[in-house]
Amino acid sequence: MVPTPNTPKKERHPRRVSGLGELRPAVCTWLRLPSWSWRIPHWLGFFRSKGSHLTLNWHTGEEENVMSEQIRQTESSGMVKAVSVADYIVERLAAEGISHCFGVAGDYAFPICDAVDSSAKVKWIGCANELNASYAADGYARIRGAAMLVTTYGVGELSALNGVMGAKAERSLVFHVVGMPSYQNQRLGKIAHHTLGDGVFGNFVDLSAAAACCHAVINPENCIVEMERVIGEARRNNQPAYIAVPSDYALSPVMSADVKPIVSRSNEAALQKAMAIIEERVNNAKSMVAFPAFTILRLGLQKQAQKAIEELGCPFVTTLMEKCIIDEGHPQFAGLYAGAMSDPKTRRIVEGSDLVLDLGGVNLNDITTAAYSAQLDLSRFITVGLDDVRIGDKVITNVRLTDVLSELAKLKPSSAPYRGTPQALAPVNGSPSDKITMAALYPRYAAFLRAGDTVVLETGSTSLGVTPTRLPDGVGVEAQVLWGSIGWATPAAFGIALADPGRRTILITGEGSHQLTANDIGSMGRFGVNVIVFVLNNDGYLIERALEENPDWTYNDLAPWNYVELPKALGCADWYTARVNTLGELDDAMKAARTSKTGAYIEIIGGKMDMPPVLAFAHSRLKEMYGATP
Repeated sequence: MVPTPNTPKKERHPRRVSGLGELRPAVCTWLRLPSWSWRIPHWLGFFRSKGSHLTLNWHTGEEENVMSEQIRQTESSGMVKAVSVADYIVERLAAEGISHCFGVAGDYAFPICDAVDSSAKVKWIGCANELNASYAADGYARIRGAAMLVTTYGVGELSALNGVMGAKAERSLVFHVVGMPSYQNQRLGKIAHHTLGDGVFGNFVDLSAAAACCHAVINPENCIVEMERVIGEARRNNQPAYIAVPSDYALSPVMSADVKPIVSRSNEAALQKAMAIIEERVNNAKSMVAFPAFTILRLGLQKQAQKAIEELGCPFVTTLMEKCIIDEGHPQFAGLYAGAMSDPKTRRIVEGSDLVLDLGGVNLNDITTAAYSAQLDLSRFITVGLDDVRIGDKVITNVRLTDVLSELAKLKPSSAPYRGTPQALAPVNGSPSDKITMAALYPRYAAFLRAGDTVVLETGSTSLGVTPTRLPDGVGVEAQVLWGSIGWATPAAFGIALADPGRRTILITGEGSHQLTANDIGSMGRFGVNVIVFVLNNDGYLIERALEENPDWTYNDLAPWNYVELPKALGCADWYTARVNTLGELDDAMKAARTSKTGAYIEIIGGKMDMPPVLAFAHSRLKEMYGATP
C-alpha cells in the first residue's frame, strides 16, 4: 500500500514499485476513488497537507478543465495555494516508492531542494559531492527499485555524470533532477555563473541526457504529461531519467492535464508466440541450464525467477554480476560461471548444454568471462530481455520479462529435476599470529557474513576475490562489475543501507578505491547508518598492478592515509575502529564489529602483490583482454 501522508518515515518499509500499473489500485484505494476514475489530476491526492482538501469534485469523478487549471491545495491554515512544479515533481517521484533524495544543493536547484525539504514523504540526504550522491542513489535504486538525485546546472550535473552513466550501464533507475537557470535569463541570453559564458543554456542537456534512457525539460504546461512519459520510459528500460527544470518554472503553478499512465505490458499474441517456441526448445533439449541475469535483481523478480527455475527443474548458474541472486545453497545451483576460472563441473554444464535460458540478459563481458575465456555457443541461447525475446536470429518484441517468467513456471519438462551437492563454506585457516593473506581473508569474510546481510563489493581485487567464494544463504551482494568505477562502493553502501535499514550493510573495499569517496563515511555518521566497513590496505592500486606487465609504476602508488582514524575525523567518533595486521587481530575485530551498536571500520593490512586467483589469471591474459601490442 502507498504510505499515507501521516505515516512516520521511520516506520516505512522498503518496497519496489514496478510501475503505475501496480500503483494505480493502491492510489485509488487510498483516495477512495473507483478504479475507473484514474486520471492524472487525481494525483493531487499526493499533495494534501495534513487535514487539507482539494478543489476537485472527488465524488463524481469530474475533472477540472485540462491544461488550463492550476492545481491547488489547501494548507492547514485554510489558505489555498497552487501546487508548484517542484512540489509536483517531488511528490510524483515519492509515489514511485522513493523516500530519500540524494544530492548537493545549488542555487539553481534551490526550488527542488526546498520542495524536498518541505515534503512529508521524502527526506533530503546531503552527500559530500555530486559524484558520491550519484553512487548513493545507484545503490538505493538497486534495493528500492528507483532513486532520486538532485544536482544543480552544469557543475553539479556534470560532476554526477559518471555515477549516473554507471547506473545506466547496470540498469539502475535513478531520476536525475537538475535545476537550471531561470527561463527568463535563458530567454534574454544573460551571462551567468555555471555556464560557458556564451549565453547558451542548452550546452549540458545533451550530455546529461546521454547518461539516461529518456529526458525532459519541464515547464508548468508539460509537467504532468512529461513526468508520466519519463517515468513510464524509465520503468520500461529500468535506467536513469534526466529531468531538467528552470528555476522560475520550478516555482510556477503546475497546470492540470488528463493523461493516462504509461504501463508496460506484454502483447499477448507476441507472448504466446515466444512461449510456443521456448516450450518446443525446452522439450527437445537433452540438457538445459538457466542464467538468471542481474536485471532480475534490479526489477525485484528473484522469487519469480526462482519459481520458474524450480518448475523447469534445470540447473542454474550465475556470473560475478549475479552473485547470490538466488541462494547458493539451492539444490539446483550449479556454481559461478567465469569461463576458464569456473569449477570444471560448472563449465561442463554451461558450455555443454543444448539450451541456455538467459533470463534477463546476462552480460558476458571481459570480467564475467574471465578475460574472454568462455567457450559459449550463442546459437544455443534463448535470451529473455526486459522487453523482448531473442531466439537465434529471431527477435520477438513487446514481451515483458516478468510475463515470460510466469509462463515458464507453467512448463512441465519430462526430465528429472537437477539436484547438485551444495558447496560448503570454505574452511577458515591460519594461526592467530599469521600475517593476513588473501587465501585466509576471503574465507573469513564468508564466515563473518550471515543471513540478513547485504555485502557491497568494490570494483577490483575485492569483488574478484569475494565473488568466487561460497557465501551463506540469505546474504545479498551488490557490485558494479560492468561499469567498474572505483570508489563506487563506499557511497553505494550508504545508499543501500538507507534503502533497507532492516538489513546490515557490509562494505568491503580497498584503500585505492576508498580514497576517492571516503568522505561519505561522514554522511553515514550524520544520518545514523551503521555500516560495517572493511578496508584492505595493500599499499596501492592492486587491480592496476595486476592489469599491466610492470606492476611497479609509481602511478599505482598512493598517499599513505591513516585510515583507522578516518571515522573519528569525519564525525563518527562513536564507531568501533581497528587496524589489524594478523589473523588473530582480524578475528577479534570481526567479533567486535558484529556486536557493535554503531558503525564499525576495520583497516586490514595486506601484501602488496597478494592477489586473488581470478586477478592473477587476468594478469596472465593481458593480450586477450586488451589486444596484442602493435
